[in-house]
Order: sequence, then structure tokens, then C-alpha cells
Amino acid sequence: ASPVVPAVFGDTLPIDRSVSYLTGQFDPMDRNEFAPVDSNLADRSGLWLRKDTYAAFQRMHEAAQATGVKLIIRSATRNFAAQKSIWERKWTGTTKLSSGVSAPDITDPVDRALAILQYSSMPGTSRHHWGTDIDLNAFNNAYFDSGQGLQVYQWLKQHAHDFGFCQPYTAKGSARPDGYEEEKWHWSYLPVSGILLQEARTKIQDTTISGFAGSETALSIGVVDKYIMGVDTTCQPNYLLR
Repeated sequence: ASPVVPAVFGDTLPIDRSVSYLTGQFDPMDRNEFAPVDSNLADRSGLWLRKDTYAAFQRMHEAAQATGVKLIIRSATRNFAAQKSIWERKWTGTTKLSSGVSAPDITDPVDRALAILQYSSMPGTSRHHWGTDIDLNAFNNAYFDSGQGLQVYQWLKQHAHDFGFCQPYTAKGSARPDGYEEEKWHWSYLPVSGILLQEARTKIQDTTISGFAGSETALSIGVVDKYIMGVDTTCQPNYLLR
């Protein structure tokens, strides 16, 4: 029988556990388990999510809206090609890093990759490949520190788990020493992403990450252990069993 999403949070759909799915080697428009996001719930048209993730978000959006909190999807599924475009624009300096630095000014390739990895995933390693992860409202932490943004973040911290969502990239510290910097905008649908995280841990190796500029640095950095697995404990699969 096909593996399915745990029923604890509602809808169930088959989960593709193949390496090609885990690394985003597909077009969500061609897959039955994906649906387009209504532009009323996003900042633009053309975004796609897994149907189970999307249904959970719709329930969460409705609950938030009832309390005066508006959740807007800024980014959803990104396949390998989309992530490669983001990564290589930063690698070549077409897009500057959040610090304002141009990555080509960093001459050591490992250091250059690490600078990009503060907030952007290597293609083949992004949770956005899975159709389970969304970016909400704004792409900077400062937005969520005051005013309307703080209201949004406080609501999510208190209620997102009721709809199956967790925050993968919390503040770094002893509990989460590795991985990306804090992203208060990034939320993940745990009933599916928890399963896929476990699959990624066993099926993706640093040595097989390839097909983009700078991919040769993956092994030296240890991107699987430090970045794919470098998530908050609430986004790890054993959290479902607590």
C-alpha cells in the first residue's frame, strides 16, 4: 500500500519518497498531489502546494483571519530548477546577499557557499522542493518584531501547530547550532515534511548533490547533516510521536 500522511491532522495523500521527489526534480504542475494556490491567499499567482498542505493552510488562514490576522503566502513549492536559479544568481553576484555583499567578492568557494547558505538552500536540499513549506508575509525577521508583523508571528507561534505547521528555522543556539539563520516567515506542514525529512536523511548524500555552480562545496560543508537536518525539534519526525 502507498504510504500516506498521518491522519492526525486530516487529509491523507500518497507520499512520493523517491530521491527525484526529495531533490525537486519535477514540475508540480504535472503532479496530481499538487494544486495551485488561490491568488487571494498569495502575493501573486503561479504558486503551487501539495493539496494536503494547502488544505491545512486554508484552515489556518481562516482561523487567523477570524482574529484579525492576515496570512499571505509569499513563496511555496520551488523545484530544483527554481532553486538553482536563486542560488546561481547569488553565486554569480547578480543578486546580492542579505548582508549587501556580492558573493563573488568571497574568493574561497566554501566561504562563498556558506555565505549564501545563511538564507538560501543549495538546489536539491531545499524543503521547498517538497510542497510542504511556505514563506509568509515578509522575508525579513525585522518585520515580525513589531506592529502587524509581531501580531502575525505571535499568532503563528501560538496556533500554527494546531493546523500541523512548525517553524523549521528558529533562532540558532545550543538546541539548533547548525543550518540556516532564523526565518520567522518559514513554516512547514509537519505530517508530510517530517516523513520526507527522515527520507532525505537516509537517501541524500553530500556527494550526490550536483548540477549547479558551487555544488562541489557540499561535501566539505556537510550540507545534509548541517542544513537539511538542521531544523528545530518541533519540525523533526519524532515530534509527531510526543
